[in-house]
Amino acid sequence: MTFSICVREEYEDSDGDPQTRFGVAVTTRLPGVGTLCPFASENGAVATQSLVNVELGRKGIEYLDDGLAVEDALQALLDADDGAAQRQLHGVDSDGTFAFSGAECKDWYGHVEGEGYTVAGNLLTGESVVEATADAYEAARGEDRPLAERLIDALEAGHAEGGDKREELHVQSAALLVESTEDREMEPYYDDLRVDATETPIADLRETYELAEEGFEMAVERYEETYEDDEMESASDGDGMDKSADDGESGE
Repeated sequence: MTFSICVREEYEDSDGDPQTRFGVAVTTRLPGVGTLCPFASENGAVATQSLVNVELGRKGIEYLDDGLAVEDALQALLDADDGAAQRQLHGVDSDGTFAFSGAECKDWYGHVEGEGYTVAGNLLTGESVVEATADAYEAARGEDRPLAERLIDALEAGHAEGGDKREELHVQSAALLVESTEDREMEPYYDDLRVDATETPIADLRETYELAEEGFEMAVERYEETYEDDEMESASDGDGMDKSADDGESGE
C-alpha cells in the first residue's frame, strides 16, 4: 500500500526549551489510508503498510510510549507476526530509526533510512518515488515552516515521480499526523489531517492543511485569552483541592 515517511526533529520552543516532534505522512490509491497506516505520539512515529496489519502500528506506538527503542519494538512485533514477509513497517523514536520491507511485498517496494527519518513504499512506479520523498524532506528540513506542511511537500515529490503505480484505481487518500513533546496551550488543527476519498490526494491534503492553518490562526486570535484564563482557573482549583486533602477534609 503505497508510500509514507516518518520523521523526528529536535527544536526549541518559544521559551528556548529543547523539544522533539514526530511526524508521519502517507498516501495511497485506496480510500481511508489515515485510518490504517499512520501512528504517532510524543515518543515516536510509525507507519504500517503493504498487506496492512494495523496492530503493528498501534502496538508499535504503545511500545515506544513504554520506553522500548524503535528497533526493538518493531522487530519484536514482526518476529511475532506470521505475515511479516508481506508487511512494510518503519518508524522513528527519540534516538533511532527502523525500516523493514518483507520479501513478499509487491514491486516496486523498498525503503530508505536517513538521519532522523525513514521512507518506505510498495506497488510504486520505481525506486525514485522513495528517493524523491526523502530528498524533498531533507531539502526543507531546516526551513522555518510547520512540519505538517513539509511532510505534504515530501509526499508531493514522491507523487510527482509516479507514486503508486495502480493507475486503474482512481479513488485515493492521504493523511498526516504530527505529535510533540511540547506542552502547548492549543494544539494546531493542521497537525492531524486526513483526506479519505479523492482523485487528487496531495492537492486536497494541501488545501485541507491551508484551511486548517488559517482556522487555527483565527482561533488563536479569538480564543487564546480564554484558554489562558481556563488554565489559570484549573490550576487554582487544583491548589484548592490539594489544600483540602492536606487539611484532612473528605467528601466521603
